[in-house]
Amino acid sequence: MSQIMEKTRALRADANVHYNCCQATLIPFSGKCGIDEETAFRAGTFFNTGMRHGSTCGAVTGALMALGLAGAGDEAAKTLMREFREKNGCLECAELLKKARENGEERKCHCDRMVFEAVELTEKLLEK
Repeated sequence: MSQIMEKTRALRADANVHYNCCQATLIPFSGKCGIDEETAFRAGTFFNTGMRHGSTCGAVTGALMALGLAGAGDEAAKTLMREFREKNGCLECAELLKKARENGEERKCHCDRMVFEAVELTEKLLEK
């Protein structure tokens, strides 16, 4: 397991601080993005639950922020969104949560999975 994924898992497991999906995806990449963890935490504050209205998943938003800040190009962003959509059926938080409920998946487990998938994709794209 990579250090970035270890950090991601630690953030999602932290019972003292709630790291939303965007924060938990962006913070582990902060060093590669040229920002500190506190700045990443603040930047991701209002991108939970699909930008607070069920829109794009916070994990995807955090991954896109990481790609942009790390200097990845447009193709990386397109690839991230395409691969995430192919794997999960959509990018929208509300729809992803609806599918999780229909499949009997608890919200925390579902959101953790979305974050881990987004981080994995982002790592892969930044290695190119």
